[in-house]
Amino acid sequence: QVCRGLRTPRLPVWLCGSAGRHGVLFGTDSRLLSDWRRERVFHLHWYSGQREQTRTAHLTVDTHSHPWEEDPRADPGSPGRRWPSLEMAIRTKWAGATVSWNGTDPFF
Repeated sequence: QVCRGLRTPRLPVWLCGSAGRHGVLFGTDSRLLSDWRRERVFHLHWYSGQREQTRTAHLTVDTHSHPWEEDPRADPGSPGRRWPSLEMAIRTKWAGATVSWNGTDPFF
């Protein structure tokens, strides 16, 4: 028997796997699950348990960013342009969102 808390979590939590690495992406705002207006700008945390990750990464997700706010010198179509796999996973839920790593080096 699976308890009700595991079937319907009180906080947003996703188990992610990419490039052979697994981790937990989670939020601390329970209203993110029930109120779409909370999805404008919100915070998520990433923890992988990898030896090189000494602390949980704090991410800020903005789902209403505009392309003209990006760096005009950065060419998004450039073959050298790489996006962290965690950002790509976040964009499967929130298409077009921008992710700020808040001083943490992005995990590729």
